[in-house]
Amino acid sequence: MKKSGYINFIISGLSILFVIVCFTDCKKTENPIKYPKGTFPDTVINIADINSPYDDYNLALYQIGEYLPIIFSSNRKSSGGQFDLEQASISILFDQTSGAFGFGAKMTTDAFLDKLIGKAKTPGNDFGPYRLFSKIDGFEYLLLSSTNADGNLDLYYLKNQPVSGTFLPEITGPLPITLMNTGFDDAYICFNSEQDTAYFSSNKEGTFDIFFLKKPAEKDLSSWFNLDYSLPAKVDSINSSGEDKCPFILKKIMVFASNRPGGLGGYDLYYSILKNGKWGSPVNLGPRINTSSDEYRPVIGSHPEFTNKYLMFSSNRPGGKGGFDLYFTGVDFPSK
Repeated sequence: MKKSGYINFIISGLSILFVIVCFTDCKKTENPIKYPKGTFPDTVINIADINSPYDDYNLALYQIGEYLPIIFSSNRKSSGGQFDLEQASISILFDQTSGAFGFGAKMTTDAFLDKLIGKAKTPGNDFGPYRLFSKIDGFEYLLLSSTNADGNLDLYYLKNQPVSGTFLPEITGPLPITLMNTGFDDAYICFNSEQDTAYFSSNKEGTFDIFFLKKPAEKDLSSWFNLDYSLPAKVDSINSSGEDKCPFILKKIMVFASNRPGGLGGYDLYYSILKNGKWGSPVNLGPRINTSSDEYRPVIGSHPEFTNKYLMFSSNRPGGKGGFDLYFTGVDFPSK
């Protein structure tokens, strides 16, 4: 009887232990992700770590992740004289547990960008860099506007095979975009997401307006750029009696700079939404972003882990390091 009782005691103990283990193992682990998606802050951040006491603007984006390489125009090396291209990087981090947003920036010395910037350098000012990968011919392109021998801005392009590892591909250019250049100032080129339409600014009619050209589907970019001049069309729904410049497009959103009447002063930033194949009436981005100083060359981007877009631009507003500085902020656009 004593032995039987002892066995029953062991069995009971094991049963209780089994229940405890099952309860512990089967208990749902608390999900540490409290913030599935972040939101870019609406604070306007001066990117102080890459700005200088001189003019820093016209940045170009190429890709985004935790590490975002950028190139931009600056006259820092000439102490306020000639504008050349510089390289830097931006870091964007979001903690899904705490909801904390992290932003950082630094000047960089990437070997390929050094080679690209060196190749792009001209005797004049180099403005408005824009980078893209062509889905038609498989080349990477750098587009920019530079001062020619007559003192006017012309559009130029450089191209290279995609960078892979430590391999530094050869770079062709800079070559003039004869398709769009005139005897006036032609600058700030960009493409829509489909890469079938180029938008750019020109003052060939007296003041700067935004123009566009449709690219034939079968044409690769360099072959198209090398064609004889073709008369572009004006984006009538966007242009004004003022200077309208620096278009940049992300999907169905265009942002640009304008000193049109009714703004907050100097150049302001505006956006337009593409609907049914037509760009809508421009909307001022408002006093959170625009000031009585100049806001210039906006670019926008998105990130799959964030609910809104980000905007980067330059401004000579008070409180910066001097001249034009580069800025970063979150921004919402209408969904329709």
